[in-house]
Amino acid sequence: MATFVLVPGGWHGAWSFEAVVPLLERAGHTVHALNLTGLRPDDDNATVATANLDTHADDVLRLLDRAHITSATLVGHSYGGMVIAAAADRARGRVSRLVHLDAYVPRDGESCWSSTTERYRQRFATGAAATGYAVRPPDHLDPRTRPHPLASFLQEIRLTGTLAQVPRREFIYCSGWDGTPFAELRTRLQLDPEWQVHDLPTGHDAMHEAPDAVAALLLSECIADASTPRR
Repeated sequence: MATFVLVPGGWHGAWSFEAVVPLLERAGHTVHALNLTGLRPDDDNATVATANLDTHADDVLRLLDRAHITSATLVGHSYGGMVIAAAADRARGRVSRLVHLDAYVPRDGESCWSSTTERYRQRFATGAAATGYAVRPPDHLDPRTRPHPLASFLQEIRLTGTLAQVPRREFIYCSGWDGTPFAELRTRLQLDPEWQVHDLPTGHDAMHEAPDAVAALLLSECIADASTPRR
């Protein structure tokens, strides 16, 4: 059985996976959905102001330590792709699979800011104008969303190369929405034999729109593992 660690995207919390978690658990797997530092309901302004990408990678690593996880499937949605990449690079071999769910797949030295489009950079800048450190959620999002630490969008990731040792790396491209910042990324990863690319005809929040389809993709590798004879 697999152990899934689900990392939400910008402004979101563990609740964003609420429709997917029971589907994975029903199949017999262990699931941990994270609330990242600075996005928890009781976080104060100082916590939001100081949280960055390193903070969020440490959130994942602390979970691996606390739950004694040695073979994790990390699933990151949107900004969460930055987090799972940073965490996997530092996890000392404890990550067996990465799934970037309509998410950024950074290379060393990139940030969410540098990897996204001008449309989203403007959204980040405008959203942080009031405080200078927290990006307010866009108006159309779930009312449970919270201001997101600006520093985590801006910080450049530092990768040592161990990320390339993760045996399975997958990208799920959600093709059913306008203005996606991931079209060029999809093309890049399709040309990389070390990546498996899936397409879903949904909007960005596929976990809400098509939880069964998302769960099926996450479970597909687990089913393949179970049906492969062991030598």
